Amino acid sequence: MPLLMAQQSTRFVYQVTATPDSTSTDKKTELAYLDTNGKKSIFYAENSMKRDSVMERMRTTKNFDRTQMQNLRSNMQFTVEKDLTSQSVVYKSRIGRDNYSYSEVPVFDWKILPETVKIGDYQTQKAETKYGGRTWYAWFTQEIPLQDGPYKFSGLPGLIVKIQDEKGDYSFDLMQTKKIAEMYQPLNRGQVISLSKSKYTEMEKKMQKDPGSFFSSQRGDGGRGPGAGGLSIDPKQMQEFQKRMEAEAKSRNNPIELK
Repeated sequence: MPLLMAQQSTRFVYQVTATPDSTSTDKKTELAYLDTNGKKSIFYAENSMKRDSVMERMRTTKNFDRTQMQNLRSNMQFTVEKDLTSQSVVYKSRIGRDNYSYSEVPVFDWKILPETVKIGDYQTQKAETKYGGRTWYAWFTQEIPLQDGPYKFSGLPGLIVKIQDEKGDYSFDLMQTKKIAEMYQPLNRGQVISLSKSKYTEMEKKMQKDPGSFFSSQRGDGGRGPGAGGLSIDPKQMQEFQKRMEAEAKSRNNPIELK
């Protein structure tokens, strides 16, 4: 297994195409990484790693220039960590100002189909599953004997080279494979609050419906008191911020998992 030699890690680079807004035909495309050492893996947006790098540089130089972050926004504001032995998943994301996580063992009842096709350098076979309210079609290769794939997907007898949902709202396509010295460790930005998946989903829905009040309640002062660093927030700035958050929440009405 040359790709999974002991003491070495591998990075699988996927192109992710998403339609986060069901009222728009606009598709968002970005790169995401699946890092693995054969026992554990982590899936995350390329821009998340770039943001961490910029933040680290800002801390070192004490030069906080937020404009450097503007082009590093991502539609995948989460990480998925897998234990490939137990097939358990830890999903981490930010809602409002806080970081949350939940654990689960996703059940993928894969149906392996007879159809085969060559994708890039790999001979692949098609499989089908239902997850998160969507029907998914995957193409996996036994040439990379790793039961893993992008997002939470795993459990096929080989790496998932491509996976997309039936409607074509989301697709993950393997673009590149490379050796890395070690797996990516995300910057720890404050405490991570562990919840059940159902509680996390409730909070996401609350954020979707009314992000303005969500931020205010997290501030614990109705949004009128001191902000970060003890500075008071200008009411007009707060109003603009809330409008922006509401527009952003409305444009994310078509998540990967519909239920």
